[in-house]
Amino acid sequence: MDANGGGRNAEGGDVRQVTARLTVPEMDCPSCAKKVDKSLARVEGIVAVNLQPTTGTARVTYDTDRVAEADVIDAVEGAGYAVVDRSDRDDGDGDREAARGLDVAPPSEVWTSPRAIKTWIGGVLVAAGLLFEFVLVGQNAVVATVLGYDLALADVLFLGAIVASGLPVVRSGYYSARQRSLDIDLLMGFAILAATGIGLYVEAATLAVLFSVAELLEDYAMDRARNSLRELMELSPDEATVRRDGEERTVPADEVRVGETVVVRPGEKIPVDGRVLKGRSAVDEAPITGESVPVDKAEGDEVYAGTITEEGYLEIEATSAAAESTLARIIELVGSAQEGKTEKEQFVDRFAGYYTPAVVVLAFLTAAVPPLLFGWAWKTWFVRGLTLLVIACPCAFVISTPVSVVSGVTSAAKNGVLIKGGNHLEAMGEIDAVALDKTGTLTRGELEVTDVVPLGDVTRAEVLRYAASLERRSEHPIADAIREHAAAAGVDDGTLADLADFESLTGKGVRADVDGTTYYAGKPALFEDLGFDLSHAHVETDGGGTTGMTTGTGAERDCERDDCTDLDGGTIARLETEGKTVVLVGTDRELLGVVAIADAVRPEARQAVDRLHDLGVRPVVMLTGDNEGTARVIADRVGVDEYRAELLPDEKVDAVEALQAEYGDVAMVGDGINDAPALATADVGIAMGAAGTDTAIETADVALMADELTKLPYLYALSNRANGVIRQNIWSSLGVKALLALGVPLGYVSVAVAVVVGDMGMSLGVTGNALRLSRLKPERFFDGPASEETASSDVAVAGTAD
Repeated sequence: MDANGGGRNAEGGDVRQVTARLTVPEMDCPSCAKKVDKSLARVEGIVAVNLQPTTGTARVTYDTDRVAEADVIDAVEGAGYAVVDRSDRDDGDGDREAARGLDVAPPSEVWTSPRAIKTWIGGVLVAAGLLFEFVLVGQNAVVATVLGYDLALADVLFLGAIVASGLPVVRSGYYSARQRSLDIDLLMGFAILAATGIGLYVEAATLAVLFSVAELLEDYAMDRARNSLRELMELSPDEATVRRDGEERTVPADEVRVGETVVVRPGEKIPVDGRVLKGRSAVDEAPITGESVPVDKAEGDEVYAGTITEEGYLEIEATSAAAESTLARIIELVGSAQEGKTEKEQFVDRFAGYYTPAVVVLAFLTAAVPPLLFGWAWKTWFVRGLTLLVIACPCAFVISTPVSVVSGVTSAAKNGVLIKGGNHLEAMGEIDAVALDKTGTLTRGELEVTDVVPLGDVTRAEVLRYAASLERRSEHPIADAIREHAAAAGVDDGTLADLADFESLTGKGVRADVDGTTYYAGKPALFEDLGFDLSHAHVETDGGGTTGMTTGTGAERDCERDDCTDLDGGTIARLETEGKTVVLVGTDRELLGVVAIADAVRPEARQAVDRLHDLGVRPVVMLTGDNEGTARVIADRVGVDEYRAELLPDEKVDAVEALQAEYGDVAMVGDGINDAPALATADVGIAMGAAGTDTAIETADVALMADELTKLPYLYALSNRANGVIRQNIWSSLGVKALLALGVPLGYVSVAVAVVVGDMGMSLGVTGNALRLSRLKPERFFDGPASEETASSDVAVAGTAD
């Protein structure tokens, strides 16, 4: 079993397995999880264990024929951690929401808990003891004699503090010893008992109280970190109003069935993903996309669970169950993001495995060697040895990475960026280059026909008829644009030609037989492959628009005429220079016409690329299947450093690999579907506009839920800062521990200083530092008006064959 998400498979035949989901709030650090894991490992019949200390939950799968749930709970509590809640399910049959892994330990009453009350009592007793020990010395009379030792009033008060505040620490140390876990509980428990045993009551009581206060502060800090996950979960509405049998009924949201009509009134949360059947309203989609500006929704539009209607009334057809909604998937993936360890976490675990035993040995040597070899005061050096035991605990060091990962991933999710693991957060902050797909990323991906050029005696309607017929079976965005334009021009489905032997020519176009003749629609390169010499194709003009073209050998047209235009150097080049994609329509013997398609550059594209440059990301490279001319126009307009044009899908993979070889780590940004191979090849794959797109959410390492490039610089900045925070946490923890360790033999560091600074202070410091990640907002990168150049870029450009 793996305390951080691994499993142990059962051997043998078929077994009935049940997964118990346990809430264990006090299991809030990796060392806690290791103790629980060791305890569960001794239970026969447990198949797999997934422990999440950052959420305070455990998921244990076991064979019901060999072990009962009570045994599982006993094993967890046998490690010293109370189970406060539980649920279970049969694999495949139970509650689907439970299967989603949405649990987070409930909020803790940290300052009024039994542990806190004992700590406050201990604190009062220590304060009173110090008063009699050092101020009211005359009143510090002997009040008892035990085993021949006189106990003054202050000693009794200190012992009371040790019992009140120290017993919980000693108890935890006992459980650590049972699990053979060399952790902070074992070290502190031993130190308290040892100090008490030799009569160092002041030191023992001070250590017990201060360590208990440190534990409470760490619990409070962890509870705050968990709050970010709870807030994410609270976005999911509990109830829904559905129309059944002609009546409106209020039911739990997870009981809404796909296809049911859900009624949402102004100000209510939408309970499930769906499609608007009736009504109109502005909807706040910030929980999904992170965008604060409401989006208008009307009939036919998609809506998402957790979003909020503003002033309108909507009737929605549910398209997914509550447990399968986009929001549920986001919460699931955020919750599971902590399961895989980052490289830094693995380093920390390896280092801690050597650090703690080494310092413990040093502590014993410090306590024993000076008195034995040099005759120095044993009491002084024993206290210094105890102080080193406090320093030996690597708590702040160990939690420095996971708490930063949870803070960063959760903060990103609230701002519409779904990061599917700490390893991806870490990798994104270390990228050396960014590759951007053109269509749907730098451009809007909404193509439209801008030019139709009929050739020879062919009419414009005939060009559109053949083009729309050929593209009828294609699923490419260009095909959609041609069909929509043809329909708007009066070429309806009834006038389209019947096709036979349709074939999509990947990266080039399409072909099909019409009335026994093979017709083609595609790039100029396709027709060059068919044998056309486009450099000798000519357009006849009437002094204004284009009227006709021939492709003969020169017999049909006098190439020396002033009104004769070379198509390849003129019309096609002109259209491509304008950023348009050219589609030719014809047979293998005759060209019927030219169709030009354009897209629009996103208004924020230039600003996003510039911001990446400002953040130190170079180069930013555009990858496209479009022609050289179009690619050059778009590249100049958005300000990328390089571009690769006329790439087939597999060539985009090669392009990413080439960038990796030349620059190092590469992030690839695309739509998550057509660019899936390139996204998978990149060190970090980022899908644009993933809200409502299961494929993009599942395949990409990072999903930008809103269809906006503004989130890309934010993602890099957040990841880069998270890496910086993790480095700060790791090295500051080690640095402070090292300085304290050096100061102990010199007498500069007391037990109190070791606890307050080395344990409590650093644990709070790294947690607070990690929580700073939530302050980073996307608006910081786009808080001013777009430049004139950026604003003017929202024009028709760049259709594509991406």
